[in-house]
Amino acid sequence: MKTAFIHHPIYEKHDTGPGHPETAARYRVILDAIKSDEELWQQLLEITPEKASQGLIQAAHTKEHFRRVENAVENAEGMLDADTVVSMRSFDAAMLAAGGACRAVDAVMNGEAKNAFVNVRPPGHHATAQKAMGFCLFNNVAVAARYAQNAFKQVERVAVVDWDVHHGNGTQGIFYDDPSVFFFSMHQYPWYPGTGSRGETGVGRGLGATMNIPLKAATKAGDQRRAFESAIDEIRKKIVPDLIFVSAGFDAHLSDPLGQLCLEDEDFVAMTRVIKEWSDEACEGRVVSVLEGGYDLATLGQTVGAHVAELAR
Repeated sequence: MKTAFIHHPIYEKHDTGPGHPETAARYRVILDAIKSDEELWQQLLEITPEKASQGLIQAAHTKEHFRRVENAVENAEGMLDADTVVSMRSFDAAMLAAGGACRAVDAVMNGEAKNAFVNVRPPGHHATAQKAMGFCLFNNVAVAARYAQNAFKQVERVAVVDWDVHHGNGTQGIFYDDPSVFFFSMHQYPWYPGTGSRGETGVGRGLGATMNIPLKAATKAGDQRRAFESAIDEIRKKIVPDLIFVSAGFDAHLSDPLGQLCLEDEDFVAMTRVIKEWSDEACEGRVVSVLEGGYDLATLGQTVGAHVAELAR
Protein backbone atom coordinates (compact mmCIF):
# COMPACT_ATOMS: atom_id res chain seq x y z
CA MET A 1 0.00 0.00 0.00
CA LYS A 2 0.98 3.60 -0.52
CA THR A 3 1.41 6.45 1.96
CA ALA A 4 -1.51 8.87 1.91
CA PHE A 5 -0.56 12.50 1.26
CA ILE A 6 -3.41 14.75 2.30
CA HIS A 7 -3.63 18.42 1.41
CA HIS A 8 -6.09 21.07 0.26
CA PRO A 9 -5.62 24.43 -1.52
CA ILE A 10 -7.60 26.17 1.25
CA TYR A 11 -4.62 25.68 3.56
CA GLU A 12 -2.83 28.30 1.48
CA LYS A 13 -5.70 30.78 1.92
CA HIS A 14 -5.27 31.16 5.70
CA ASP A 15 -3.62 34.58 5.48
CA THR A 16 -1.51 35.53 8.50
CA GLY A 17 -0.19 38.76 6.99
CA PRO A 18 3.29 40.04 6.13
CA GLY A 19 6.15 38.98 8.37
CA HIS A 20 4.27 36.24 10.22
CA PRO A 21 6.33 33.03 10.43
CA GLU A 22 3.31 30.75 9.98
CA THR A 23 2.95 31.75 6.36
CA ALA A 24 1.09 30.21 3.44
CA ALA A 25 4.47 29.63 1.79
CA ARG A 26 5.03 26.77 4.25
CA TYR A 27 2.30 24.75 2.58
CA ARG A 28 3.59 25.55 -0.88
CA VAL A 29 7.27 24.71 -0.32
CA ILE A 30 6.33 21.32 1.11
CA LEU A 31 3.93 20.53 -1.72
CA ASP A 32 6.41 21.65 -4.37
CA ALA A 33 9.30 19.69 -2.83
CA ILE A 34 7.33 16.46 -2.65
CA LYS A 35 5.79 16.78 -6.12
CA SER A 36 9.20 17.52 -7.62
CA ASP A 37 10.51 14.17 -6.38
CA GLU A 38 8.91 11.97 -9.01
CA GLU A 39 9.98 8.71 -7.39
CA LEU A 40 8.48 9.73 -4.06
CA TRP A 41 5.31 11.14 -5.64
CA GLN A 42 4.62 7.77 -7.28
CA GLN A 43 4.63 6.15 -3.82
CA LEU A 44 1.95 8.50 -2.46
CA LEU A 45 -1.83 8.41 -2.58
CA GLU A 46 -3.02 12.00 -2.98
CA ILE A 47 -6.22 12.72 -1.05
CA THR A 48 -8.29 15.89 -0.84
CA PRO A 49 -10.21 16.09 2.47
CA GLU A 50 -13.54 17.58 3.45
CA LYS A 51 -14.36 19.82 6.40
CA ALA A 52 -14.69 18.34 9.84
CA SER A 53 -18.16 18.81 11.26
CA GLN A 54 -18.86 21.00 14.26
CA GLY A 55 -19.57 17.84 16.23
CA LEU A 56 -16.13 16.40 15.46
CA ILE A 57 -14.43 19.64 16.47
CA GLN A 58 -16.40 19.74 19.72
CA ALA A 59 -15.22 16.27 20.65
CA ALA A 60 -11.95 18.02 21.53
CA HIS A 61 -13.06 21.64 22.04
CA THR A 62 -15.80 23.47 23.87
CA LYS A 63 -18.76 24.91 22.00
CA GLU A 64 -17.65 28.35 23.19
CA HIS A 65 -14.24 27.93 21.61
CA PHE A 66 -15.75 26.81 18.32
CA ARG A 67 -18.04 29.85 18.27
CA ARG A 68 -15.19 32.18 19.25
CA VAL A 69 -13.12 31.15 16.23
CA GLU A 70 -16.12 31.28 13.90
CA ASN A 71 -17.18 34.71 15.13
CA ALA A 72 -13.66 36.14 15.01
CA VAL A 73 -13.48 35.32 11.32
CA GLU A 74 -17.03 36.50 10.57
CA ASN A 75 -16.39 39.78 12.36
CA ALA A 76 -12.95 40.30 10.80
CA GLU A 77 -11.36 40.66 14.23
CA GLY A 78 -7.92 39.82 12.86
CA MET A 79 -6.36 38.40 16.03
CA LEU A 80 -7.29 35.72 18.55
CA ASP A 81 -4.18 36.37 20.61
CA ALA A 82 -0.87 38.17 20.11
CA ASP A 83 0.42 35.40 17.79
CA THR A 84 -2.72 33.90 16.29
CA VAL A 85 -4.12 35.65 13.23
CA VAL A 86 -7.40 35.03 11.45
CA SER A 87 -8.49 36.25 8.04
CA MET A 88 -11.42 35.77 5.67
CA ARG A 89 -10.75 32.08 4.89
CA SER A 90 -9.24 31.05 8.24
CA PHE A 91 -12.34 29.33 9.61
CA ASP A 92 -12.72 27.25 6.44
CA ALA A 93 -9.03 26.38 6.55
CA ALA A 94 -9.24 25.36 10.21
CA MET A 95 -12.29 23.16 9.59
CA LEU A 96 -10.50 21.52 6.66
CA ALA A 97 -7.30 21.19 8.69
CA ALA A 98 -9.11 19.10 11.29
CA GLY A 99 -10.92 17.35 8.46
CA GLY A 100 -7.62 16.51 6.83
CA ALA A 101 -6.37 14.79 9.96
CA CYS A 102 -9.64 12.86 10.23
CA ARG A 103 -9.44 11.85 6.57
CA ALA A 104 -5.96 10.51 7.23
CA VAL A 105 -7.43 8.32 9.96
CA ASP A 106 -9.99 6.99 7.49
CA ALA A 107 -7.30 6.22 4.91
CA VAL A 108 -5.18 4.28 7.36
CA MET A 109 -7.99 2.50 9.23
CA ASN A 110 -9.90 1.52 6.06
CA GLY A 111 -6.81 0.12 4.36
CA GLU A 112 -6.53 2.73 1.61
CA ALA A 113 -2.99 3.52 2.73
CA LYS A 114 -0.40 2.04 5.08
CA ASN A 115 0.20 5.39 6.81
CA ALA A 116 -0.42 9.08 6.14
CA PHE A 117 1.05 12.57 6.17
CA VAL A 118 -1.18 15.66 6.34
CA ASN A 119 0.33 18.83 4.85
CA VAL A 120 -1.90 21.13 6.84
CA ARG A 121 -2.19 24.63 8.18
CA PRO A 122 -3.10 26.25 10.47
CA PRO A 123 -1.25 23.95 12.87
CA GLY A 124 -2.97 22.65 15.96
CA HIS A 125 -1.01 21.42 18.96
CA HIS A 126 -1.18 24.64 21.02
CA ALA A 127 -4.97 24.95 20.71
CA THR A 128 -6.54 23.96 24.02
CA ALA A 129 -10.09 22.78 24.59
CA GLN A 130 -11.05 26.37 25.43
CA LYS A 131 -8.86 28.68 23.34
CA ALA A 132 -6.71 29.30 20.27
CA MET A 133 -3.06 30.18 20.78
CA GLY A 134 0.39 29.87 19.26
CA PHE A 135 -0.75 30.06 15.60
CA CYS A 136 -3.30 27.25 16.26
CA LEU A 137 -7.09 27.48 15.92
CA PHE A 138 -8.33 23.90 16.36
CA ASN A 139 -6.22 21.01 17.61
CA ASN A 140 -6.05 18.84 14.49
CA VAL A 141 -4.43 15.82 16.13
CA ALA A 142 -6.74 15.89 19.15
CA VAL A 143 -9.83 16.10 16.94
CA ALA A 144 -8.55 13.21 14.81
CA ALA A 145 -7.66 11.09 17.84
CA ARG A 146 -11.17 11.46 19.25
CA TYR A 147 -12.60 10.77 15.80
CA ALA A 148 -10.56 7.57 15.51
CA GLN A 149 -11.77 6.34 18.90
CA ASN A 150 -15.40 7.15 18.13
CA ALA A 151 -15.52 5.97 14.52
CA PHE A 152 -13.50 2.74 14.66
CA LYS A 153 -14.20 -0.01 17.18
CA GLN A 154 -10.65 -1.33 16.87
CA VAL A 155 -9.18 1.97 18.12
CA GLU A 156 -9.31 2.11 21.90
CA ARG A 157 -5.82 3.31 22.82
CA VAL A 158 -4.02 6.08 20.94
CA ALA A 159 -0.50 7.42 21.22
CA VAL A 160 0.48 10.97 20.24
CA VAL A 161 4.18 11.67 19.68
CA ASP A 162 4.97 15.39 19.47
CA TRP A 163 8.50 16.32 18.37
CA ASP A 164 7.84 19.98 17.61
CA VAL A 165 10.39 22.31 19.23
CA HIS A 166 7.52 23.80 21.26
CA HIS A 167 5.60 21.83 23.85
CA GLY A 168 2.20 20.61 22.65
CA ASN A 169 0.35 22.12 25.60
CA GLY A 170 -3.05 21.99 23.93
CA THR A 171 -2.89 18.29 23.11
CA GLN A 172 -1.54 17.49 26.55
CA GLY A 173 -4.32 19.45 28.24
CA ILE A 174 -7.13 17.88 26.23
CA PHE A 175 -6.03 14.36 27.20
CA TYR A 176 -4.41 15.05 30.59
CA ASP A 177 -6.94 12.99 32.58
CA ASP A 178 -7.57 10.38 29.88
CA PRO A 179 -5.77 7.02 30.18
CA SER A 180 -6.82 6.01 26.65
CA VAL A 181 -4.51 8.58 24.99
CA PHE A 182 -0.80 8.52 25.77
CA PHE A 183 0.82 11.89 25.04
CA PHE A 184 4.59 12.21 24.62
CA SER A 185 6.34 15.50 23.86
CA MET A 186 10.04 16.17 23.32
CA HIS A 187 10.72 19.91 23.14
CA GLN A 188 13.00 22.81 23.99
CA TYR A 189 12.53 23.99 27.56
CA PRO A 190 12.04 26.58 28.86
CA TRP A 191 10.54 27.92 25.64
CA TYR A 192 7.12 28.89 24.36
CA PRO A 193 4.56 28.24 25.85
CA GLY A 194 6.44 27.50 29.10
CA THR A 195 4.84 24.14 29.83
CA GLY A 196 6.16 20.60 29.47
CA SER A 197 8.28 19.86 32.54
CA ARG A 198 9.12 16.29 33.47
CA GLY A 199 6.72 16.56 36.41
CA GLU A 200 3.70 16.89 34.10
CA THR A 201 2.57 13.27 33.88
CA GLY A 202 -1.24 13.46 33.91
CA VAL A 203 -3.95 13.64 36.56
CA GLY A 204 -6.64 11.34 37.91
CA ARG A 205 -7.17 8.28 35.76
CA GLY A 206 -4.73 9.78 33.26
CA LEU A 207 -1.82 9.83 35.70
CA GLY A 208 1.17 8.27 33.96
CA ALA A 209 -0.28 8.69 30.44
CA THR A 210 1.73 11.85 29.75
CA MET A 211 5.49 11.98 29.30
CA ASN A 212 7.61 15.08 28.64
CA ILE A 213 11.28 15.23 27.67
CA PRO A 214 12.34 18.88 28.09
CA LEU A 215 15.62 19.73 26.35
CA LYS A 216 18.02 22.59 26.85
CA ALA A 217 18.71 24.91 23.93
CA ALA A 218 21.61 23.68 21.76
CA THR A 219 21.22 20.05 22.85
CA LYS A 220 23.31 17.99 20.45
CA ALA A 221 21.31 16.12 17.82
CA GLY A 222 22.76 12.77 18.87
CA ASP A 223 21.77 13.36 22.47
CA GLN A 224 18.26 14.34 21.42
CA ARG A 225 17.87 11.25 19.27
CA ARG A 226 19.04 8.99 22.08
CA ALA A 227 16.57 10.65 24.46
CA PHE A 228 13.80 10.11 21.92
CA GLU A 229 14.65 6.46 21.34
CA SER A 230 14.91 5.81 25.08
CA ALA A 231 11.53 7.44 25.69
CA ILE A 232 9.81 5.41 22.96
CA ASP A 233 11.35 2.22 24.38
CA GLU A 234 9.91 3.13 27.78
CA ILE A 235 6.47 3.95 26.35
CA ARG A 236 6.38 0.68 24.38
CA LYS A 237 6.60 -1.20 27.68
CA LYS A 238 3.61 0.74 29.05
CA ILE A 239 1.07 0.74 26.24
CA VAL A 240 0.16 -0.98 22.99
CA PRO A 241 -1.60 1.69 20.92
CA ASP A 242 -4.09 0.89 18.19
CA LEU A 243 -3.05 4.01 16.25
CA ILE A 244 -0.08 6.37 16.51
CA PHE A 245 -0.21 10.08 15.68
CA VAL A 246 2.84 12.23 15.12
CA SER A 247 2.55 15.96 15.76
CA ALA A 248 5.27 16.53 13.21
CA GLY A 249 6.85 19.89 13.86
CA PHE A 250 10.11 20.55 12.03
CA ASP A 251 11.16 23.66 13.98
CA ALA A 252 13.67 21.62 16.00
CA HIS A 253 15.76 21.80 12.80
CA LEU A 254 19.19 23.39 13.19
CA SER A 255 18.27 26.21 10.80
CA ASP A 256 14.83 27.09 12.18
CA PRO A 257 14.36 30.71 13.30
CA LEU A 258 11.85 29.82 16.06
CA GLY A 259 13.88 27.15 17.82
CA GLN A 260 17.34 26.55 19.22
CA LEU A 261 17.74 22.80 18.76
CA CYS A 262 20.06 21.07 16.34
CA LEU A 263 18.27 18.35 14.37
CA GLU A 264 18.90 17.83 10.67
CA ASP A 265 17.06 15.82 8.03
CA GLU A 266 18.69 12.51 8.94
CA ASP A 267 17.58 12.93 12.56
CA PHE A 268 13.94 13.34 11.56
CA VAL A 269 14.30 10.29 9.31
CA ALA A 270 15.73 8.27 12.20
CA MET A 271 12.90 9.30 14.53
CA THR A 272 10.37 8.45 11.83
CA ARG A 273 11.95 5.01 11.53
CA VAL A 274 11.61 4.47 15.28
CA ILE A 275 7.91 5.34 15.11
CA LYS A 276 7.40 3.01 12.13
CA GLU A 277 9.10 0.13 13.95
CA TRP A 278 6.89 0.71 16.99
CA SER A 279 3.76 0.89 14.85
CA ASP A 280 4.66 -2.31 12.99
CA GLU A 281 4.96 -4.06 16.33
CA ALA A 282 1.88 -2.52 17.97
CA CYS A 283 -0.75 -1.60 15.39
CA GLU A 284 -0.06 -3.00 11.93
CA GLY A 285 1.96 0.08 10.92
CA ARG A 286 -0.88 2.57 11.43
CA VAL A 287 0.70 6.05 11.69
CA VAL A 288 -0.90 9.42 10.98
CA SER A 289 1.62 12.28 10.82
CA VAL A 290 0.24 15.82 10.91
CA LEU A 291 2.28 18.95 10.21
CA GLU A 292 2.82 21.34 13.10
CA GLY A 293 5.71 23.84 13.09
CA GLY A 294 8.71 24.39 10.82
CA TYR A 295 9.52 27.91 9.66
CA ASP A 296 12.74 27.92 7.62
CA LEU A 297 11.39 28.04 4.08
CA ALA A 298 14.82 27.22 2.65
CA THR A 299 14.93 23.80 4.32
CA LEU A 300 11.35 22.89 5.24
CA GLY A 301 10.35 21.23 1.96
CA GLN A 302 13.41 19.01 1.88
CA THR A 303 13.07 18.06 5.55
CA VAL A 304 9.40 17.15 5.29
CA GLY A 305 10.16 15.31 2.06
CA ALA A 306 12.71 13.18 3.91
CA HIS A 307 10.14 12.39 6.61
CA VAL A 308 7.47 11.45 4.06
CA ALA A 309 9.95 9.35 2.08
CA GLU A 310 10.73 7.35 5.21
CA LEU A 311 7.00 6.86 5.86
CA ALA A 312 6.65 5.59 2.28
CA ARG A 313 9.68 3.30 2.44
